[in-house]
Amino acid sequence: VQLQASGGGLVQAGGSLRLSCAASGRFFSNNGMGWFRQASGKEREFVSSISWTGATTYYADSVKGRFTISRDNAKNTVYLQMNSLKPEDTARYYCAASRGSLGGSSDSLYNYWGQGTQVTVSS
Repeated sequence: VQLQASGGGLVQAGGSLRLSCAASGRFFSNNGMGWFRQASGKEREFVSSISWTGATTYYADSVKGRFTISRDNAKNTVYLQMNSLKPEDTARYYCAASRGSLGGSSDSLYNYWGQGTQVTVSS
C-alpha cells in the first residue's frame, strides 16, 4: 500500500482545511486508516482513525468536535475535515494504514505510512 497525503497549507485560526490520503494497492478497503501528526520538536501523536467500513471512528480529545474523518473506498481515499483550527494544530499530518480492519490510536497498529502534509495555523 502506498499512501499520498495532500491538502495541507497555511490557514488562519478558526479556518478549515480538508486533508486527503489517496491509497494505492488492493488492501485499502480491508484496512482501518488513521491520521497522526507531529509538531516540530514533539513526538508523533494520534489524531483520528476509521474502520474499513467507516462505521467506527476514534478521535483524540484535542480534536474531538472539530475534526471529522471519513473514507471513500471506491476512491481508495480517506479524508480529514478540520474545522475551527487552532495554532496548536500546526504539525505535519500523516495518514497510515493499519494491519487490521478497525484502526486505533496506537501507531504500532499501522504498517504503512504516507509522507505527510504540512498544516500551519496562524494566530
